[in-house]
Amino acid sequence: MLTSFAAFVGAAFLIAMVPGPSTAVILRRAVVNGRGTGMATVLGNECGVLLWGLAAAFGLSAVLLASQVAYDAMRIFGAAVLVWMGARALWQARRSGGTGTDEEAEEAPAVSRRRACRQGLVTNFANPKAGVFAVSFLPQFVPHGAPVLPMLIAFSVIWAVVDLIWYVPLVWLAGRARGLLRRQSVRRRMEQISGTVLVALGLRLALQP
Repeated sequence: MLTSFAAFVGAAFLIAMVPGPSTAVILRRAVVNGRGTGMATVLGNECGVLLWGLAAAFGLSAVLLASQVAYDAMRIFGAAVLVWMGARALWQARRSGGTGTDEEAEEAPAVSRRRACRQGLVTNFANPKAGVFAVSFLPQFVPHGAPVLPMLIAFSVIWAVVDLIWYVPLVWLAGRARGLLRRQSVRRRMEQISGTVLVALGLRLALQP
């Protein structure tokens, strides 16, 4: 059993390191609005991870595998969320393009931590591939003869904790660089990059079967 847990932790870290929509949203919030807001986004994201893991443990995510209609509906919804967030970032970058100088650090519009947490949750939970992945990933590490449901619940919690451990230093580093990244020209470029990435990820999710 210890071998299974060790293997799962290693695999979970490798998965966390792969950048995706959550990474783009978390780093954008940390850079634009600070570490506290970035961490609130991380906590929302981990709630999504935990919910997908628990859904897999109780068999709910299997619906996405069994029903193409349910999967497609979730996929289109998730794609729309990503495209909307990306388009909003691009619009903010365009709106700030004509004011200030390169040496000025512009204050970003305030975003509540509750809203940031909700954004992290929606970004993660609106991705049906996370649910399909949870169904196919978690059961592989359950040792033969072990109680399946308690093990899957434990793996779900560990998955969220590992994801959290990975994102904490990323948010800290983004916060350290915030002074430089708050310069208007740099921040505008960051908004353009993050917006383009989110739109691209949303379109990719919408177009992939």
